[in-house]
Amino acid sequence: MTVDKKKSSDKHRRIIEAAVKVFAKNGFYNSKVSEIARAAQVADGTIYLYFQNKDDILISLFEEEMQLILERVRAAVAAEKNPAKKLERFAIAHLSLVEENQELAEIIQVEIRQSSKFMRGYDNVNFAQYLNIISDIIKEGQAAGVFRPEVRPGIAKRAFFGALDEMSRYWVLSSTKKYSIIEAAREISNFFLSGITVCADKAADAPPPA
Repeated sequence: MTVDKKKSSDKHRRIIEAAVKVFAKNGFYNSKVSEIARAAQVADGTIYLYFQNKDDILISLFEEEMQLILERVRAAVAAEKNPAKKLERFAIAHLSLVEENQELAEIIQVEIRQSSKFMRGYDNVNFAQYLNIISDIIKEGQAAGVFRPEVRPGIAKRAFFGALDEMSRYWVLSSTKKYSIIEAAREISNFFLSGITVCADKAADAPPPA
């Protein structure tokens, strides 16, 4: 990497990190590009060398952070062999990220949904891959005879993520936290697994995975 490219990359990252703080503090609509530039310690015009407008900053922020989240959650899930434990690992990893970076969590949970460009026109590939981690675990469990074969992975992944998403929003918006992240992740996993896991007697008769 040349020096110029490294400097360019550094500035881009500084703008993204500054945007996280500014959006979390002021809200997306109330934030100004000039405030992001000031927080990133760059000239206002420098922002437009990297981003078209404020919506573009928000989308780029989501893409970059989502890629990091994907890598982390995939690694957490890969450490488990049991499909049921994999779902629990996913839940713990997801909610732990909310606890560790509440500014970013607030942007994802609240601010990003206020961008009409993001909600209408953005092809959210990373998020689709994130949801597919869940459906892949469910398919794996079905192949092993652990999860019920009639469960539709496409519906189940959205139901499971929806429960985690609601808990994330509660965690971000609530001034008092009644539950620990680990407790919440395990309870949500248990509720979900109770609905998709094969009964014990049927599971015992299920053939081993190929």
